[in-house]
Amino acid sequence: MRLALYTGIILAGGYTCLTPALAADPTGDWRVADGVANIRVAQCNGSMWGAVSWEKQPGGRDENNPDASKKNRPTLGMATLIDMKKKPGVDQWEGQVYNAKDGQLYSATITPAGSDQLEIKGCVMGFLCGGETWTRVGPPIPLSPANAMAKGAPKSSGAAPKAQGTTGATAPAPGSPKPTAAKPGQKNAADAVGDICLLPEIAGFAH
Repeated sequence: MRLALYTGIILAGGYTCLTPALAADPTGDWRVADGVANIRVAQCNGSMWGAVSWEKQPGGRDENNPDASKKNRPTLGMATLIDMKKKPGVDQWEGQVYNAKDGQLYSATITPAGSDQLEIKGCVMGFLCGGETWTRVGPPIPLSPANAMAKGAPKSSGAAPKAQGTTGATAPAPGSPKPTAAKPGQKNAADAVGDICLLPEIAGFAH
C-alpha cells in the first residue's frame, strides 16, 4: 500500500550542498513524493514530529477524518508524523503517520537516505506495508526553545522554500507583498507554520 500523504507544497529547488555530517538528520522541510505538499519535520520534546508546512492548493480541510469534529480543520499545520522515537543503534525513527487521504493512522518509520531524501514506510496492523521517498527542500532545523531538551538553543522555524535556480533567499511571487521580519515568538509573514513544536496539536500532545 502506497503511503500518499496529503499535504501540499510544490517546492522548486533543493538543498544539494549539505555536508555528510547532516546525512542522518531528518529535520527540515521535505517535498512529498507526488509533489503536492511539504512536511516540516522537527524534534519536539525528544520525538520527531512532522506537520504540513505548505499546500499547493491552499485551503485544504481534513474532510476524510472519521472524527466529525475534525473534518473542517485546516490541513495546513496539521500533524502527519506523530511522536516518532529514535530506534537504538540505527538512524531510524518509529511512531505513527496520519494519512489525510483516508483519515487513518498507520504505524510508520522514517529513515534518512543520504542528506536529501527521507524514506517513509508504514503498515496497517503489521502488514500491507508500503512507503515513499520525500526530497529535502529545506535545511535541518536546530532544536527549538519549545523543546524541553533544548536548553538555551536558538529558535528556528525552518527555512522558507527557495525559488528554482536560486541560491539565496526565497524569491517572492510576482505581486506578492514583501515579507517582513518576525519578532521573537512570531511567524514570518512568508511562513504560515513556523516552529511546529508550538502548534497546539503537537504542544498539547508533548505536554
